Amino acid sequence: MSLGNAACEVSGIQSSSYEPYWGFQRRPFENVPDPTFYVPSVKHEAAVACMLYGIQARKGVVMLTGEIGSGKTLISRAVILKLPQTQYEVGLVSNPTIPENEFLGEILFQLGLDPGGTRGEQLRRLNDQLLANYHQGIDTVVVVDEAQAIEHDRLFEELRLLSNFQLNDRFLITLVLVGQPELRDRIAQIPQLAQRVAVCHHLERFDRAETKAYIVARLAAVGCTLPIFSSPAISGVFQRTGGVCRLINSLCDLCLYYGSIAGVRQVSRTLVERVAGRMVCARAANGVGACA
Repeated sequence: MSLGNAACEVSGIQSSSYEPYWGFQRRPFENVPDPTFYVPSVKHEAAVACMLYGIQARKGVVMLTGEIGSGKTLISRAVILKLPQTQYEVGLVSNPTIPENEFLGEILFQLGLDPGGTRGEQLRRLNDQLLANYHQGIDTVVVVDEAQAIEHDRLFEELRLLSNFQLNDRFLITLVLVGQPELRDRIAQIPQLAQRVAVCHHLERFDRAETKAYIVARLAAVGCTLPIFSSPAISGVFQRTGGVCRLINSLCDLCLYYGSIAGVRQVSRTLVERVAGRMVCARAANGVGACA
């Protein structure tokens, strides 16, 4: 039975729910930044360690970059969970494309502060909060995800000015900038900010062994310890995705879906190749790698 014919013969809820077939508690390859599915690979653990060092040592500005789909957002969420709530107040700006005049207010809002008032009032309110946290032994951290999407360089200058909140011996706020590789290029063009970036880490793609460990760990997270993906299938996933997390998730998810329809008990290399041939993201994997 071909994949196309199998898909046509199944309709309704049954066609979109493969968890019962494989015995899963939930879907293991969803492309959402759920820390439950964080896989402590060598590359990801190195990124986490660098970010934690920059935050815990109060280095002022920390930057994490990586290709599209490399797992940056998931790593940032995993890092946040490792920060004790009794010692850290964390604000997360996940959409930095907001209008320029609302950016500072968004940071205040994410820190639980009133975002209103003039810019001067906003800065005084932030300063008061940073000092109050300092006296209570709490460090303030602001994470800006997808920072490469910031439209105007003036907003990078705004971030640089926030790093001026400091005492003689320490910063009062740590800024964590997370983004695609072009973020490094943009910041490099702003020397005043580039000099403030004390910790910078670039997240590389997985190799074949890491891809296998990633797939096995994601399956284990939903209660599966069986070798559902054969060794040749894993090699196929790696070759088709280039070791990019998001693409691995997309391809493995569809393999499980079509595998359940076809009634197979293990995902084979043949199935991987057939499914990958239907995916835009797989055809793009040898370039940057992005699902359309």
